[in-house]
Amino acid sequence: MKAEKWWPIALNMVSRSIVDVYLKKPEFNRDPLFLQFRNPIPLKRPLLTAEPSIVTRKLRPQDLFLIFASDGLWEHLNDKAAVDIVYKYPRDGIAKRLVATALHEAAKKREVRYKDIRKIEKGVRRHFHDDITVIVIYLDHDHHKRSKQKQNSVGSISAPVDIFSYNSDEVEENPLDKIFPNEESRHILVVS
Repeated sequence: MKAEKWWPIALNMVSRSIVDVYLKKPEFNRDPLFLQFRNPIPLKRPLLTAEPSIVTRKLRPQDLFLIFASDGLWEHLNDKAAVDIVYKYPRDGIAKRLVATALHEAAKKREVRYKDIRKIEKGVRRHFHDDITVIVIYLDHDHHKRSKQKQNSVGSISAPVDIFSYNSDEVEENPLDKIFPNEESRHILVVS
């Protein structure tokens, strides 16, 4: 096999995955697996792993929030744009706002309007954007210092959290339509 055949896989952003076991172990890359899920080239080494990449960092008082997101978000928003949005807008629904902004950016990259992406049938829409899951956790250092550090049953501090997930095959109203009825004015959400 020529190396060019492996080129798209080498650029695959998913290097860690809970699913896709057929890309991790050769014994799962054979019948009775559906052909659409099989890798036609025999594996000599795993292409994916389920082992997480872990980075630790001591939180500082100036750390305000954490953004956990799938690569579907990061394909369309850079770190600064995501941080600017979370910092600038109200907490309620902030994860959904990040997803909506990423979807709007995906539409712009493909030179279509967001409302037109919503009309594309399931399965085909994946060519426009990946699934996107976002979790925003606010750290609230000052709030917890002022209160008696409310703890839940496992002893961790309860922090405000906003979670939103969007499957590329779902159809949903664009939440930005309510905020910016004029689609051209939405670009102000992303600060680069």
